[in-house]
Amino acid sequence: MRKFETLLLLSPELTVEGRDSILNALVAVIEREGGKLLATDPWGMRDLAYPVRKQMRGFYVRLEYAAPAALIAELERNIRIADGIFKFMSVQLAETVEEAA
Repeated sequence: MRKFETLLLLSPELTVEGRDSILNALVAVIEREGGKLLATDPWGMRDLAYPVRKQMRGFYVRLEYAAPAALIAELERNIRIADGIFKFMSVQLAETVEEAA
């Protein structure tokens, strides 16, 4: 398994419950496809450098997980379907994941 991170830009109009439901759905996809969530890092509401879908603010969340490479296609497909996610970017952090003892 490889180590990945996905940075999400969520709509500022989402409620806390709306954000949580989107994140829970993405975590479920990661676990269903054989991955393991390592960290969730909510960065909070930030100003954007340029308007995205006519919004100047957005809520950032970083997901770090260990997963097989095939999981990325399924995760990004679910992200594209979800309402409330403006932009996203997935990056491979490491070729292998070291298991904690």
